[in-house]
Amino acid sequence: MPATNYYCNVDQGFNFYPDAQDYIGHIAALKVAGKEIKADLEVTNPEDITGDNVKVAGIMSGINWEGGIADPIDISCQVSITNKQELMILQHSDLSDTTVEFQFKVFEYDPIKKKYFPAFNTDDKDLKGLISKSGSELHLSIDQDQSTEVMNPLNFALSLGVMPKEEKQDIHMAVSVDGKFVKAWGIKVG
Repeated sequence: MPATNYYCNVDQGFNFYPDAQDYIGHIAALKVAGKEIKADLEVTNPEDITGDNVKVAGIMSGINWEGGIADPIDISCQVSITNKQELMILQHSDLSDTTVEFQFKVFEYDPIKKKYFPAFNTDDKDLKGLISKSGSELHLSIDQDQSTEVMNPLNFALSLGVMPKEEKQDIHMAVSVDGKFVKAWGIKVG
């Protein structure tokens, strides 16, 4: 299976520059252990730069998926100070509930159509999973110190790995505005 790796420009995510044409990633919605992470960062929608801003829970610096239906999705993103505080509590809690629901979009620029398109996304639907583990360690960490890539608003780096729940889900992908396809994530059991 071919892997999917996007390294997104955090500065471009927070402060959209029409001529930069870098990858931009948004965590549109995120719920960890039943706790909703607020969509409290207001940013430009790369698909409609003259329209209304969108509110997102995080601005991605990277996302990785090895491409297998049982492989985890690893996300690195920046979140607000409010969400940092909520995530710090979760990080230091004894989590019996490791469920995750999330929506994301990675935008890529199509130089032929001269516009951004969602290259890797959940099609505005929640993906459901569990926090992935390495041994007994959960892949959930939030930096205590503020990130320095973008100074305002205050933002903090979140790293989260998510294994799929035991159900078939769809991940939407594209290589251009018109070249789209769907891949499965998760295996239905029972």
